[in-house]
Formats: sequence, C-alpha cells, structure tokens
Amino acid sequence: MTSATPYAGRIAFVTGAARGFGKAFSEALSGSGAHVVMTDRDADALQAAAAEIRARGGRVSALTCDVSDEGDVAAAMEAVRRDHGGLDILINNAGLHSEEYNTTMANTGIAGLRRLFDVNVMGVIICTLAAAPLMAGREGASIVNISSTAAYPVPTAYGVSKLAVRGLTTAFARELGGSGVRVNAIAPGLIMTDTIRAELSPQTVAYVQAQQVLGREGVPQDIVNAMLYLTSPAASFVTGETLKVGGGFTLGMG
Repeated sequence: MTSATPYAGRIAFVTGAARGFGKAFSEALSGSGAHVVMTDRDADALQAAAAEIRARGGRVSALTCDVSDEGDVAAAMEAVRRDHGGLDILINNAGLHSEEYNTTMANTGIAGLRRLFDVNVMGVIICTLAAAPLMAGREGASIVNISSTAAYPVPTAYGVSKLAVRGLTTAFARELGGSGVRVNAIAPGLIMTDTIRAELSPQTVAYVQAQQVLGREGVPQDIVNAMLYLTSPAASFVTGETLKVGGGFTLGMG
C-alpha cells in the first residue's frame, strides 16, 4: 500500500489477534499501512501469527496480554505510549464463544459465567478505559467492539455477554465522543472461521444457516470489510452503532 491510504502511519491495537477475526483484522490493517500491536493470551500462537504477517511485509508487534487482567492491559498500553506515542484504532475482538457458553445461564454455571463476563464484557471495559487517554484528540480515532447476532434473540449466556457489548458500545460512544473517539460494534453472524468449524456442532451450524436470508456461508472477509469501513474516514460521522453482518439472520428478531 502507498502512503496515501488512510491507515498509513496509524497505530492499531487488536485483542485476540493470534487467530480468527483478530488475525484477519491485523493482516488487513497492516496491509493497509497501519502498524498493528497484536495481543493475545496464547503467546506461541501470537508470535507465529505475527511472524506470518511480517513475512508478507506487514508492520506488526506482538504483546502477550489477557484482556481480563488490568495489569496486563495497562502494561500493554504503556508499551504503546512508549513506542508509538498514542493510539488510533482499538479493536476489542478477544472473546469466549465456544459451545460451552452457547447454553443457558444455569447450564453455564457461576464459574463459567464469571469467566465469560470477565473476558467478553470486562475485557472490553478494561481495554477501552486504558486506551482512551492514548486516543483522545487524535484525528479519526476509532474503537470497534465485536458483538454478535446472538445478542438479538439472546437465548444463551454467550448472547447476554454480547448484548452487554452492544450496551457498552453506546455508553462509550457518548462518554468518549467529546474527545473525538468514535465507538462502534460489529455483530457477526455465523462466520466460518477454522475455530468455528472446530467448535460448533453441525446441528448448530445448520440451524443458523437455515435462518439466514442469504444462502452463502459467511467468511472472515465479510467482517474485515465491516471493520475497515468503521475505522475509515467513510464512517467519520458514525458512532454508537452496531453493524449486523449475518446474512439477514436477525431479520424479525429486533
């Protein structure tokens, strides 16, 4: 990419970047000229993903970080401040989303619910509050949270956690708007990443695809395209919104 791209010279921070959406976001942003700080709990997978992107010419660094740990996040943001002077883009992507949490509150249990909400909800809060001072006043500063179309029918513990992410998106949009930071979310439908193929049962996949209006499978590039829109100048007057990208799965669900 040339220096004329809107991402040239920008600093992005992507959580859950070792695989799935996080890795795809990191590839897209670095390929468009940004320097991407990739973070994940899985140090080995993170370093492998970062090395793969660097081998293709992307500018990335890798920091091991648990988004539910305030100390980890504070240290990571301090590294961003020290090395880059500020932050332009935060992608709150890290989250738990396996079949273990795609069930009722009672089935998930208190320990499971604490872990789920620590990562999916508190992780967004911790990272956003830590990043906000580094983003304040920077032209085009943008936060993108990852919710889910499961936050619309909300029949599961996972769906409730992602409903909370929608709420956090509107709350932080109001809270940070005065400093020029836009906050939006993406609600992916069933997107067939390697992780989803491994974790979801064929019955769950078939159920969701049967509810879609569009017949094709969702692919990671669909979510990458939404992220690139929301972090670009094309969305400079968009904040507090959750963009559903699910082939029409939620039509009629609110």
